[in-house]
Amino acid sequence: MDHRFDPHLPLDKARSLPSEWYVNQKAFEAELAHVFRKEWIWVGRAEELSKHGTWMTAQVGKESVVVTRDFEGNLHAFSNVCRHRAAKVCRAPRGEGSRLRCQYHGWTYDLEGRLKTNPEFEGVNNFTKEENPLPRFYVKEFGPWLFVSLSEKPSSFEEQWEPFQKESASFQIEKMKFVKRVEYPLQCNWKVFIDNYLDGGYHINTLHPALAGVIPYSDYRSELFSRSSLQTAPLKPKTGDGVSQVRKGTAQYWWLYPNLMINLYEGVMDVNVVIPEAVDRCRVIFDFYFEDVSQENSSFIDESLKVAHQVQLEDQEICQEVQKGLESAYYQSGPFSLLREQTAYHFHQLISKRMTL
Repeated sequence: MDHRFDPHLPLDKARSLPSEWYVNQKAFEAELAHVFRKEWIWVGRAEELSKHGTWMTAQVGKESVVVTRDFEGNLHAFSNVCRHRAAKVCRAPRGEGSRLRCQYHGWTYDLEGRLKTNPEFEGVNNFTKEENPLPRFYVKEFGPWLFVSLSEKPSSFEEQWEPFQKESASFQIEKMKFVKRVEYPLQCNWKVFIDNYLDGGYHINTLHPALAGVIPYSDYRSELFSRSSLQTAPLKPKTGDGVSQVRKGTAQYWWLYPNLMINLYEGVMDVNVVIPEAVDRCRVIFDFYFEDVSQENSSFIDESLKVAHQVQLEDQEICQEVQKGLESAYYQSGPFSLLREQTAYHFHQLISKRMTL
């Protein structure tokens, strides 16, 4: 394993994470343990649990979790692994009712994770229902989203989100309404997708021709916070161009450690979440929100989704190409652009501080 990464170097001397951190199974398992089990991870939309007596499932690193809203309106989060033989307690993405029932042997839990029934278990020594609840995790509702932390001592959620709350206030995201979810499977390490997102617009002129005429490259700016970063770009109107018709104002591109990205435009927001699935495979969830969801605005929404899909296809192709390049025996790491890639280096620094390889 190549350990050579110095997070303390100035940007002009720094190198990116070693390629082995993207292709080595040991590195991937270390990230699951030391990043995804330690941080606040986005798991879904709060509206999915708007009713009392509902539940939803999500993936946090390699762990399956179930989030519930009980009949008092309280949120709970648990391991979605039955205490008997490790089958999933809840197989569906979401549901409702007073019980969570494992389909393997019928063990049943309430919405607070307590074991209520375990058929044909009479006479088993040293076993009680009270001592076998589902393992509990921290859960938090913030704006339209839900987050879970598997850590026994999670980091300050409020501190991480303070810059976003302050700088994005003018977009009034509370007025945004969810319209559609799209998921993309990618044959690349999850960090490759985030590296691409955090290159300060470096790839826009060469990879996204439709965006290049709308985003003035020279006006692209980046700002670092302790556990997040913000990239901004004033969008330039262009008569008759599809992108300029659906992306207006000054765009904000937020990254929140480790795997959440929020793109804000005038009247439009999309949330991107990268789910690691294997050392060379991930899944990206896109949730799209619009301020105006009326029938009169349907053509705007359709065109906006079309633009986002095209950009994602372009990003997907290059990310998968990069993954193959990272497997080359002749590539180990690369330098950072002083003008563009301070956000990418910031990401690598945060990852390295968590990792124990």
